Amino acid sequence: MSTIDGILAQARANLDRVDPADLAAAQAKGAFVVDVRPAETRLVEGHIPGAVVIDRLVLEWRLDPTSSARLKDGPDLEQQVVVVCNEGYSSSLAARDLQALGFQRATDLVGGFRAYAAAGLPIAATRAG
Repeated sequence: MSTIDGILAQARANLDRVDPADLAAAQAKGAFVVDVRPAETRLVEGHIPGAVVIDRLVLEWRLDPTSSARLKDGPDLEQQVVVVCNEGYSSSLAARDLQALGFQRATDLVGGFRAYAAAGLPIAATRAG
């Protein structure tokens, strides 16, 4: 029987995770940053400038190049995709799933949005609606 800790460790073994302090440099090099946090959380805490918001429930459909529901300006399979969640747990599993779709450079943000915010990095306000 697997445990979530084991599944998480296995997922992270294949990720080149990004530290919050290195995210801006990754974005400058073309990383596609995806915020999968719930709208209610983003409204209260804000978001990372330049991040694209995609609900976790539809992430794979919005990024898969073969999907009819793909984002118009979604990332290429060769592009680095950095998934951001609250604390860096569900984003690791999402990045693993994106790798299975062919995004070999998919990864996530160590510690998630909360570690990014705690590091004093730039945060943009999220507007309701």
